[in-house]
Amino acid sequence: MKLMTSLRSVAVASLFLAAPVLAQTATPESANPPASEGKRHGGHHRHHKGKKHGDKMARMAERMDKAVAEGRLTQAQADQFKAEGQQLREELQAQREAAGGKLSDAQRDEARAKMRAFRAKVKQALHANAPQKT
Repeated sequence: MKLMTSLRSVAVASLFLAAPVLAQTATPESANPPASEGKRHGGHHRHHKGKKHGDKMARMAERMDKAVAEGRLTQAQADQFKAEGQQLREELQAQREAAGGKLSDAQRDEARAKMRAFRAKVKQALHANAPQKT
């Protein structure tokens, strides 16, 4: 008798817990657009593939600040490099928007070449001012 009472209470409790889930209606897709449409970093990402491109500039700025603290760059150089990097990023974004969201292969290659040249310039400045190891 006690067994039947406990089984009945477990069944009733599980129904109470499952009822809100079963009563829930599915939301239409247009009401909740995916995180990739319109929202840059808000909401949840469906697939986590490491850092996003927007974070690259923030990481670069942090590395520049660290280099200034270590004496490998002056604050003026760091500010100049940050501004130049931001300008390259905005330029690329403007090109992408003008092209309707996708760049041609030539534009993509040109942008990659500019970014490589920029990174090489930053790297050269960091190594030129680096303290000599003894």
